[in-house]
Amino acid sequence: MNGKERSGTSQIIRGLIAIAIGIIIWYWPAPAGVKKEAMHLLAIFVATIVGLILTPLPMGAVVIIGVMLTGVTDTLKVGQILSGFANNTVWLIVAAFLLTRGFIKTGLGRRISYLFIRAFGRKTLGLAYAIAASDLVLSPATPSNTARAGGIIYPIVRGLTSTFGSEPGATARKIGSYLMMMEYQAVIVTSAMFMTSQAASPLLIELAKKTANITISWGMWALAGVLPGLLCLILTPYILYKIYPPEIKETPQASQMAHAELQKMGPMKRSEKILLVVFFMILALWVTSELNKLDATVVALIGVGVMLLTGVISWEDVLGEKGAWDALIWFGGLVMMATGLSQLGFMKWVATSVAGSVTGLAWLPALLVLVLVYFYSHYGFASVTAKVTAMFPPFLAIAMAAQAPPQLTVFLFGMASALGAGITHYGTGPSPIYYNAGYVDLGTWWKLGLLVSIINLVIWFGVGFPWWKALGLW
Repeated sequence: MNGKERSGTSQIIRGLIAIAIGIIIWYWPAPAGVKKEAMHLLAIFVATIVGLILTPLPMGAVVIIGVMLTGVTDTLKVGQILSGFANNTVWLIVAAFLLTRGFIKTGLGRRISYLFIRAFGRKTLGLAYAIAASDLVLSPATPSNTARAGGIIYPIVRGLTSTFGSEPGATARKIGSYLMMMEYQAVIVTSAMFMTSQAASPLLIELAKKTANITISWGMWALAGVLPGLLCLILTPYILYKIYPPEIKETPQASQMAHAELQKMGPMKRSEKILLVVFFMILALWVTSELNKLDATVVALIGVGVMLLTGVISWEDVLGEKGAWDALIWFGGLVMMATGLSQLGFMKWVATSVAGSVTGLAWLPALLVLVLVYFYSHYGFASVTAKVTAMFPPFLAIAMAAQAPPQLTVFLFGMASALGAGITHYGTGPSPIYYNAGYVDLGTWWKLGLLVSIINLVIWFGVGFPWWKALGLW
């Protein structure tokens, strides 16, 4: 048997494993209170996730088969099946990829990268901290982590990796794998630090007010998040640097090289100037979204439209951006399945079932158990907003029944909503952008995601609780 035949056989076996797990769940007796349709969708969803892990086929192909099965089995109606592909976050991801294409095609991404290298390029760790600091500065006024990490920072990171000759594949570990993983985990942390640094947090605050009459101010959230968040942003790049080290560590000639390359590039071209204006326009509109009332996706599409009208990118560039359309398929399909499970009541049943495990516990251990379960339930979600909608109200009710401090409880679930998205490659909007860049394989992404999640929890709980006590949250 030659290599191609062995590979084909291995793919079949991995596919059969995913199918077998799905069949087992499909015919598993539904627990009391769970609809048959919910178990069927769970079977398809779990089989799809297993398929994404074992990769018998490319990710987009695995998900499109799962999407197809939801229709063939009449588990969901066609309108529900296609709803994920109309999700605004999915299209924000597509637009971010197209904005990145503009940075690459015009060379503006390289120019920005050289400017970064000239200022911070003597050490790779310095570059990492500069990127994380940029995310932190933007995060309080950017209520879309996809817009922040995908539309603003990703093109800069991608330009840096290309500058050092680190591309997906054989050269990925030079510097690209480290920077991609580091920034993804950085945006996860900044998303937890401020009430307005991700879209799901204002929703969570509104649900807390409507269902339990609990309010927490923007300032209190920021104060509660700043100390543990800053520690995470200081430690995480360093820890990843040690356990997932880049090959390039010292770059003593980087500043001189960047200066020389900038001179070679010469003055900014017309296309670069247009794209720079588009970039700042998008940034300004995203930052002032509370005033202009424009959705982040609409803003990104405005940017794409301007680039097309001015010739910065062509329609052929749009059609050729395979990563964007691949992300549309697999992320949209996962959003649809996760949303369907919520609509069918399965996620609510899971949350309600946890209540028995905290009966009789004091409020602190009960709250910790609830937050941990809520945190790691994100393996089953492709959207922070969907998770907050489905699971936060019942979990909040359980915590309130255990007499947990109201504001602390809301903040902890808000923190867990953001940080929990870091464990998978589909947990939130920036996930497919950074994963689809091709620098980190799936197994490594999940292993590092789990490890960083533990580090985050140790910091947020270990440092946070004394800090929150000093702030009067409990």
